[in-house]
Amino acid sequence: MLPVYLSFWESGISFAHFSYFTAMTNDQVADKFSLLSKLMDIHGENSFKSKTYSINAYNIEKLPREITEMTTTELFGMKGIGGSTGKKIQQILATGRLDALDEILERTPPGILDMLAIKGLGPKKLAVVWKELGIESVGELEYACNENRLVALKGFGAKTQQGILDNIQEIKKNEGFYLWADAEKLATVIINNLEDKFPAALFSVTGAFRRQLETIAQLDFITNIPVADVSGHFASMEEAVVRAEGDDTININLPGFPVIMVHCTDTDSYYNRLFATTATEDFIAAFRVAYTMPANAASEKEIFAVNKLQFIEPAMRESAAVLTRSAAGTLPTLIQKADIKGIIHSHSKWSDGLNTIEQMALAAKEQGYEYLVMSDHSQAAYYANGLKPEQIAAQHIEIDALNVKLAPFKIFKSIEADILNDGALDYGPEILSTFDLVIASVHSNLKMSQEKAMARVMAAIANPFTTILGHPTGRLLLSRKGYPLDYKTIIDACAAHNVVIEINAHPRRLDLDWRWIEYAMEKGVLLSIDPDAHSINGFGDVYFGVMSAQKGGLTAASNLSSFSLAGFEAFLKESNSRRII
Repeated sequence: MLPVYLSFWESGISFAHFSYFTAMTNDQVADKFSLLSKLMDIHGENSFKSKTYSINAYNIEKLPREITEMTTTELFGMKGIGGSTGKKIQQILATGRLDALDEILERTPPGILDMLAIKGLGPKKLAVVWKELGIESVGELEYACNENRLVALKGFGAKTQQGILDNIQEIKKNEGFYLWADAEKLATVIINNLEDKFPAALFSVTGAFRRQLETIAQLDFITNIPVADVSGHFASMEEAVVRAEGDDTININLPGFPVIMVHCTDTDSYYNRLFATTATEDFIAAFRVAYTMPANAASEKEIFAVNKLQFIEPAMRESAAVLTRSAAGTLPTLIQKADIKGIIHSHSKWSDGLNTIEQMALAAKEQGYEYLVMSDHSQAAYYANGLKPEQIAAQHIEIDALNVKLAPFKIFKSIEADILNDGALDYGPEILSTFDLVIASVHSNLKMSQEKAMARVMAAIANPFTTILGHPTGRLLLSRKGYPLDYKTIIDACAAHNVVIEINAHPRRLDLDWRWIEYAMEKGVLLSIDPDAHSINGFGDVYFGVMSAQKGGLTAASNLSSFSLAGFEAFLKESNSRRII
């Protein structure tokens, strides 16, 4: 299996599977250098070179623009790049490979890469278990933990061993799953390629991907192309394994990618089959009991109309219960990306962002947004260059000047204040009162018991300076479970204290989980789709937040970042009236 912390776009797998090669991003290039650095540490090789490759990765991630948009002269002239690194970058862009990485991979058991995904087992510890215990796979490591063999190793102990074992269980649970955002890239490429090859045919994504689940194990398509033609098309791809699943479905396996399933049907039955393959089994079973499937429907809308049902968007076709709401005509109008009026939660060069405040504001304005909430990290987040009080004062002077320059666009003064272990917010009232709004987030000590975690977050919610509860659980999809919280109690508390709950739009977070959006709306709690942008490019994550929010039935009216500038200012005036200094 692939390391869970690497998406299939970052893992080093060659895109030679596809003739429609797409350009690598800066992050994907940086991942090559980062992996090389880690493997060198594992092998005990030159620490100076290893550190250099790690720095290379950092510098590439921090580049102001995508490498593919730069000329050779511009790339080689970038701070921290230079000729040697630049040539390696060019090799990666041209071939998808890095010679030094290929060489060390040849000497590395495949299982070592899998073990790199395990939290609590960095390169140095991994080297110890490999060289001293001869462990070369996740399975062997799990067995060794169960046999208490790691306890005696230097730098480990019982707590570390148990943490490694817990993380192995989490990885096994998520094995074979991929982020929706990554799957969308693959789906887009495949659909575009099929349309080029078969311009007169019908195509659509379907299944769990069309329902916008945050992670998927299988990527489904439907088409009216004959089975033989589809099989021949995919069989021409390098390393593709194509086999039939019954008379009309094809299974395509490509190393390192989700299973691809193509459902073939005739043109007359296309929309009936699209409907049937999109929804869950529970939904379809309930539909068949109570409603009739028209023969050869001309669209999915016809299927609902014939049964006098309100149209159910694909994202919401998860359970039988949604059919009851459809019959009653009470389904919401789902939020759309165009409904987002402002960028809430963003980081600049003042802390760990890539761009200046002015650059981010200008980009937001150009993209049609009405305002930007600048929320750099607070001082407790020292690893992210969190702001000291004197830096906050200087930043606010800069924001005031920019607001005069960019009016009517507005930048709001905010902070992502760490929720400390006791539930207090980073900074006292005299500092917090200088912000237009405060986003309170947990960033450290995520392994508290639920009792302690709840006390911590509940205290932050009750703090009169808390405007938004940021990424409530701190989860990272497919790699970190997140904070153990009682969702209902948290949502009820936010309702009582008029605290907004963030839907962090980063595709690895999507936190608050969509499954709790409906309950939050019932309780009158505002949600806020926020990109947590650390660069201008991060604004694009709003899209993924909207996709997730649609599954939970979020409306524009219940989303804070959909408020107009005037509406947002009115909200802040009301919210801040409860502050106590």
